[in-house]
Amino acid sequence: MKKTNFDLYLEEQLKDPDFAERFEKAGAAWDVALQIAALREQAGLSQKDLARKLHTSQQNISRLESPSYEGHSLAMLRRVAKVLRARVRVVLEAESPAQGNRVAESSAPYRVKCRPTKP
Repeated sequence: MKKTNFDLYLEEQLKDPDFAERFEKAGAAWDVALQIAALREQAGLSQKDLARKLHTSQQNISRLESPSYEGHSLAMLRRVAKVLRARVRVVLEAESPAQGNRVAESSAPYRVKCRPTKP
C-alpha cells in the first residue's frame, strides 16, 4: 500500500525520541479510555450509573474515559473492572532494540545441561 503524506510525516516525526514517547503515551491513554467506555456501554450503564456503583462522581468517570487523561491508577482500574465484570492486565515490555535501546543481558548466562536418559 502506498504511504500517504501523513504516513511519511508521522514516520519522520517518530524519529524524534521525545515525540515518539509522547505519541506512545497518548496511544496507551486512548486505549484505556476506549476500553472503559466500551465495557460500560456493553454493561448498559451510563457514566452516572457507573459512578454511583463506584461511589464516585460522573465527572470522574468522564475523566477516566478521556483519551487525554493519563492519571489512571491501578486501584481505580481494578474497581472499574470489578463493577464491569472485567479484569485488568498490565504488561511491561522491554523497549525495542530497533529504537536504539538494548535489552539488558545477564553477565552469567543460564545454561541447561542435557543428559541422555537411561533405557
